[in-house]
Amino acid sequence: MKKYLDAVLRRLVAAMEGAPADFAPELTIPADKSHGDLATNSAFRLARHLRKNPRDIARDMVSRLSDDLLDPGKIASCEVAGAGFINFRFSSAYLHRKLETLLKEGEAFGRSRTHAGRKALVEFVSANPTGPLTIGHGRNAVLGDTIANLLEWTGFDVTREYYFNDAGRQMRALGASVRARYAEILAEGTDAEPRYPFPEDGYEGTYIIDIARALVRDRGSALLAESGLAPFVAAAEEAIFADIKRTLRRLGIGMDAYFNERTLYNSGAIEDVLEALDEYLYRQDDAVWFRTSALGKDKDTVLVKSTGEPTYRLPDIAYHLDKYARDFDVMINVFGADHIATYPDIVRALGVLGHDTRRLEVIIYQFVTLVRGGREVKMSTRKARFVTLDELLDEVGEDVSRYFFLMRSAGRHLEFDMDLAREASDKNPVFYLQYAHARICSILKKAREVGFEFSSDYNASSLGAEPELQLIKELIRFPEALAQIAAAREPHRLGTYLRGVAEAFTRFYHECRIIGEERDLATARMALSQATRIVLRNGLAVLGLTAPEQM
Repeated sequence: MKKYLDAVLRRLVAAMEGAPADFAPELTIPADKSHGDLATNSAFRLARHLRKNPRDIARDMVSRLSDDLLDPGKIASCEVAGAGFINFRFSSAYLHRKLETLLKEGEAFGRSRTHAGRKALVEFVSANPTGPLTIGHGRNAVLGDTIANLLEWTGFDVTREYYFNDAGRQMRALGASVRARYAEILAEGTDAEPRYPFPEDGYEGTYIIDIARALVRDRGSALLAESGLAPFVAAAEEAIFADIKRTLRRLGIGMDAYFNERTLYNSGAIEDVLEALDEYLYRQDDAVWFRTSALGKDKDTVLVKSTGEPTYRLPDIAYHLDKYARDFDVMINVFGADHIATYPDIVRALGVLGHDTRRLEVIIYQFVTLVRGGREVKMSTRKARFVTLDELLDEVGEDVSRYFFLMRSAGRHLEFDMDLAREASDKNPVFYLQYAHARICSILKKAREVGFEFSSDYNASSLGAEPELQLIKELIRFPEALAQIAAAREPHRLGTYLRGVAEAFTRFYHECRIIGEERDLATARMALSQATRIVLRNGLAVLGLTAPEQM
């Protein structure tokens, strides 16, 4: 309907003397539903051009609209409100037609081919294999996967990719930690001191001991003769990555591709970046500097340290050049807040190398605080004082975890309230949505038990009560809402929309009976209930949640 009214208003304004040729109408849903279904502030925006009072402009526009521009099969009325707003009300016939379309499309309702033929890459999680995924990684994982779902529903061919580094300082610390625990286990029950002390920057989690015990079981003491960390790093990486993949599968997340930073060194891509950026580089104090001060930053940036070791910006530039080479139309990175000051350097490098940086999007999410009993749970990954994502899933479940990670916009700090998450009632926002879906399934089942059957040839004109029409309006907004949410990359808004659907259904359910009504009306209300179930199920699917039929 917005597209239809947008076109109507453009034609109307084009015929008004003095109006700008490029005028673009704005249409919004009034906060007070009694004011109509859509409203425009066009009269206010035209006032300075036409040098008239907004209310007078609105009256003129409404008179012209009523005369010959509006299709009565879509718009029942338009009226001036307040100081110059124009409110539109949809016709019942239009609502009934859209309801029929919803029921016909079923599981496909909300999907579009708007971006068909376009490729999108979503890089997310990308945690180095140094330990189990934590709740911070959980927010990244769910945010990235849900954005990928939204892109798929709007027609994109989506690749989910995990990028990881297994060659840096963190991996050396991990290997040294496993080697020290390996030596300790071998020294147990003897008077000998472990051959390798535990490193100061080591990882202290019990998972390190588990990996070391597996090495002792499989290799005995043979690795004590090894002079390097390679076998310990390899064992840790294999075990931890297997654990990471299992955890992601619990959340319903499957990666399409894994990209290893080490391949950038093996292929010569790192050297290629330095050569390509040569005119923007200089040496100082044995380090290689990138002239980012000439590209809008307040200072220059080190790409290669004086030790000869690249900073992580350098392989990141090479990685993104590889993304461009794979010809994605859209590339989305989901990063934690610790990247906010560093990712712009990657973008600057890509820009000076001639790439269209508009194709690259970076979504920064704020960190997660776990709250239990009103108090923050203190965590430290290095000291192994953290709650793993698996532990969270064990305690509150996959659906609740996914939903709670999406309850706030990515840019807002997230307090994960464990007490609310464990609440098995409609106080819990995800249960509220799932209860609504299960209730509809129960209603339809009971209606069938007393002889009513859902039929595609129901009498739509029977649906004229205000709660019925308001529910239809909420339901038919789903495709447009989904498209807007996908374009904004803001999946938290989908939960808000679905709650509005559930609330509209609750009002309908309380005021409009099925059982006890005459057959035509009961059948039509069954159709409306079925339509609500479709929208809730499809919306929950985009969020990666189940739609239970009973709870």
